[in-house]
Amino acid sequence: MEKPGIFATMPVAQLQHDYGSSSLKRSLGPVALTSLGIGATIGTGIFVLTGTVAATHAGPAIVLSFIVAGLGCLFAGLCYAEFASLVPVTGSAYAYSYATLGEFIAWFVGWNLVLEYLFAAATVAVGWSRYFMALLDTFHVGFLPKALTASPFNTVGDTTHIAATGAWINLPAVLIALVMMCICYVGIRQSAWVNNIIVAIKVIIVLAVIAFGAPYVNPANWHPFVPPNTGTFGAFGWSGVLRASGIIFFAYVGFDAVSTTAQEARNPSRDMPIGILGGLAICTVLYILMATVLTGLLPYPQLNDAAPVAVALAAHPQLYWLRIWVIIGALAGLTSVILVQMLAQARIFLAMSNHGLLPQFLGSVHPRFRTPHIATLITGFTAAAASGLLPLGLLGELVSIGTLIAFIVVCIGVLVLRRTRPDLPRPFRVPAVWPVALAGLAICLLMVSFLPAGTWVRLVVWTALGVVIYFTYGYRHSRLRREA
Repeated sequence: MEKPGIFATMPVAQLQHDYGSSSLKRSLGPVALTSLGIGATIGTGIFVLTGTVAATHAGPAIVLSFIVAGLGCLFAGLCYAEFASLVPVTGSAYAYSYATLGEFIAWFVGWNLVLEYLFAAATVAVGWSRYFMALLDTFHVGFLPKALTASPFNTVGDTTHIAATGAWINLPAVLIALVMMCICYVGIRQSAWVNNIIVAIKVIIVLAVIAFGAPYVNPANWHPFVPPNTGTFGAFGWSGVLRASGIIFFAYVGFDAVSTTAQEARNPSRDMPIGILGGLAICTVLYILMATVLTGLLPYPQLNDAAPVAVALAAHPQLYWLRIWVIIGALAGLTSVILVQMLAQARIFLAMSNHGLLPQFLGSVHPRFRTPHIATLITGFTAAAASGLLPLGLLGELVSIGTLIAFIVVCIGVLVLRRTRPDLPRPFRVPAVWPVALAGLAICLLMVSFLPAGTWVRLVVWTALGVVIYFTYGYRHSRLRREA
């Protein structure tokens, strides 16, 4: 029998069998899945990137950037929901592309999901560190020198060059990443329980900022709503709005993270679409409202800080009482994002290992905790190292391009499977699938095309490394070829 080629697909029946034979604990219902989506989404987008991206790319029009990104996520999210109900396996877009577009495309998507989640956890840990230092400053506690609270490297210009900052390591970012790794290690139920508590805290505080901050909004801060371009592509103007939408797109990665936990859902065919679309809807509304209030509280150039919400509130003495609660909410919100990103990354490793594309030890499940423990340790230590050494801007752009690629492939994949396997029972079907999937594809392609040149350079390097790993290991050990 001839061995399958690099574009051979994994039968949907095989993926469904993997769900039935999984040793992972199935303990997640619709509320827990929606909470995981919110936990992975409400964090850096609101508490960190809203200010920095408004100050450097979009100005008050950051609201439009969130709307563009939200539309792209809505269309892609519908496609995710159909796949998640049809193929309820861990692996997210990787597994979906394996069933529709072939092994090599699946490897490309999976390898970029590794880029997405590893650096997403690291990105959020950097933001967490900044808010943690703001908390210490509030209480006039300064036991950490600056050399231990910042990245030793930073980007210069259009992120194509990296320069030394003089700092040694971002120690708080490293420590929070390691703590979240330990929680992920001990179990999905414990992780979901911790996440539910944190989500409740941060949503209440976000609503408080919106409600109490709205009366102090100065509409003059919204003019000009779309600041004129400075002469540099992506620096304000409409090119800035679109570049901003591409950068903040990673803040919507939550529903992709939900899809990676499908094998731990009690009733995935019903609960996964609820978790994905419910979390997406709630987060989009909160993002738009928060961006509107934040840019109204303070002129956008003054929001260029890793803790922009705290900075905006500090400018209004009447709202200073809320600052400490915002810092607590930001710390809680960013903590849950790190937690869910690490959960998702470990399960991407698990799926790729089960298919033979990565070494078998990455797919081992702990006999007591029933979690992918080796993959969790590798994820945690890698994210800790990246958060301690790399700057926020570089990390955020790497995550965005990985996320957008995954979404593009899912929008294509749902159309391919509708043509190749129209007979499959689909508990959830995308309404008007062709217009929806093509709209999601077009918006994601538009956003990815506006990302900085340096991000593309690093993507090419990352992809080249992945291709080498695939042909030296994955191709020869693929489960499709072993079974053939």
